[in-house]
Amino acid sequence: MLAAACPAAAGPCEDRDDVLRARLQELVDRPDGPPGAVAVLRDGGRTRVYRAGTAELGIDRPPRTTDHMRLASASKAFSGAVALRLVDRGLLRLDDTIAGRLPSLPAAWGSVTLRQLLDHTSGLPEYSTAPEFVEELLADPHHVFDSRRLLDHVADQELEFTPGSRYRYANSDNIAVGLMAEAATGRRYEDLLATEVYQPLGLTRTSLPSGYRLPEPYLHGYAVRPNEPAQDVSTQFGASGAWASGGLVSTPEDFSTFAAGYAGGPLISDATRRQQRTFVAGASEPAGPGANRSGLGIFEYTTRCGVVYGHTGNTVGYTQLGAGTPDGRRSLTVSVTSQVSERTTPDLLAHLRAVEEDFVCALLDGQGAST
Repeated sequence: MLAAACPAAAGPCEDRDDVLRARLQELVDRPDGPPGAVAVLRDGGRTRVYRAGTAELGIDRPPRTTDHMRLASASKAFSGAVALRLVDRGLLRLDDTIAGRLPSLPAAWGSVTLRQLLDHTSGLPEYSTAPEFVEELLADPHHVFDSRRLLDHVADQELEFTPGSRYRYANSDNIAVGLMAEAATGRRYEDLLATEVYQPLGLTRTSLPSGYRLPEPYLHGYAVRPNEPAQDVSTQFGASGAWASGGLVSTPEDFSTFAAGYAGGPLISDATRRQQRTFVAGASEPAGPGANRSGLGIFEYTTRCGVVYGHTGNTVGYTQLGAGTPDGRRSLTVSVTSQVSERTTPDLLAHLRAVEEDFVCALLDGQGAST
């Protein structure tokens, strides 16, 4: 049985699970909090699920582990998994360059390597904030972009810094990773996800759509502002404009399976995993629990109770954390149904990160919930 953490001032707990449920409920009860939250702790074949709030406002149904949701930037871990699997098979090398694999992209970007794309030290300009891209998206939020041409929006721009010289989180990086994977195999990235990730891990409810609809049933995502009715934004935007950087749809059940398999275990060889865990200073977006460092398609989260490896993500209506232990035996996911970020909701993010750390401590059988 997994041991949930107890508040340091509370003494022995009658039911440790109640503490974690209460921590999720605190998030939901905030004036700026998400309408729903669900967390999954896995230890081998044993699973604990914690829920608060509702899957959809106006309907008395709690979130379920089989509800679909947007993974947002946690999708970057999946593109990392595809790339590292191809490295294992000798179809890609971490030192492969944009010039060598993607010669149609600007020559000024040519020296950027796959390694630098995966750990966000590439210096690529950010397509998702390019004025033309933003204008197209706002004019038609359901517009279906050509996902292979997303970097065209910044093709006239130079690198923002010398590759490898510093860290900057960028959606452009994982678009280029997806394109490299396609160039190396001659196969669509969506098909590579299926053969390299979904099938080996037994994921049956994870997909990369191009449109805006979500498979039923799904967790409804909301825009939340204090003293205003929450607005359902689940299908406000399509996924094609995020693609390999943030377009995946999954369920808490599948996401927790992936988090374990990607953090450790047989999905990636030991030799490649040692490269994956070569870290630089840098936080995921949003920042995850504890101190953050960036590896190759994965982040290290050093908490008061120990270290886990994973990825976070946020987008309109959703915020995600998925992480696993170094041996891949245990994992956790925390999913909430509103967008939480340092820029717009810094206090809520600090609260969420504290809750996430409590779940990490429960996963690792650590000491005490934060007060």
